[in-house]
Amino acid sequence: MTAEEERDGVRLTNLDQPLFPGAEASKRDLVDYLDALADRLVPQFAGRPLSVVRVLRGQKPFMQKNLPKYTPDWVRRVTLWAESSRREVSYALCEDRRTLLWFANQRAVEYHPPLMRVDAPDRPTHLVLDIDPPEGGGFAVAARAAHLVRRALADSGLAGAVKTSGAKGVHVFAPLDGRTPVEDVAAATRALAARAERLDPALATTAFIRDDRAGRVFLDSTRAGTGTVAAAYSPRVRPGTPVSFPVPWDDLDAVDPRAFTLRAARELIGDGDPWAAAMPAPQSLPADLVEEGRAIPVARVQAMHEGRRRARARRAGG
Repeated sequence: MTAEEERDGVRLTNLDQPLFPGAEASKRDLVDYLDALADRLVPQFAGRPLSVVRVLRGQKPFMQKNLPKYTPDWVRRVTLWAESSRREVSYALCEDRRTLLWFANQRAVEYHPPLMRVDAPDRPTHLVLDIDPPEGGGFAVAARAAHLVRRALADSGLAGAVKTSGAKGVHVFAPLDGRTPVEDVAAATRALAARAERLDPALATTAFIRDDRAGRVFLDSTRAGTGTVAAAYSPRVRPGTPVSFPVPWDDLDAVDPRAFTLRAARELIGDGDPWAAAMPAPQSLPADLVEEGRAIPVARVQAMHEGRRRARARRAGG
């Protein structure tokens, strides 16, 4: 076995190097894992501008959206305007094994597709809640909050699938029929989080400002449209290199997300696609959920205004 080889026309180099400090995996482990899961990862990426987290030797991990100049011509791409940076960004469209292998050789560990496709940028394909435990809280409390979201979905006539985030959190995905505009999906996401919070306000909160959460689980409703979420089966830059892993709802309370590692996940997944199998059929959003959400302020905007108000109050108080 050599430190270099070629697959599908992609030259793979330095395969014997550690992936990153604490990864307990080599670059070869990453390449082999992504190659084995290509037929389950690529369908999640197809038609979506892809962001990745790369880890180069001796550097901190960084999110890459804009493709580097040395990207091969055969990598498909799409150019989109980024409002936050006020510039055009050339994103990859990872739609085949060859492109995924190229990313693996670039030491791209994490894969974050958006909730929209380039052929319908204003029609998200999923409603997503990102469930984040408080500082010092573990996965178990995030799982409890995920069940609140499941109940809120069911009460709204919807269904979703759940996966570990690859860290301590949980992602709940509800597939949509592609007919709802992004503003309405965002509103429905806010309303769904609020409904879940009302089921157990001592456990869960929608408070965007960390100091306001008081040790409760955060139901993050800000992922919509161009917002990205780590894909199912994506490795994460964490000790032991865990992966974001689909879990049956009935098993959620019993799992240890640290068990789903780069080295273990391939065998656990087998030849199937548990994420695709768990996903309900695409759904339409109920009008009352959208209407309720329209009355809920956008969390990031509300938090920005509240932060400024508190800063003024501190200055006024000396």
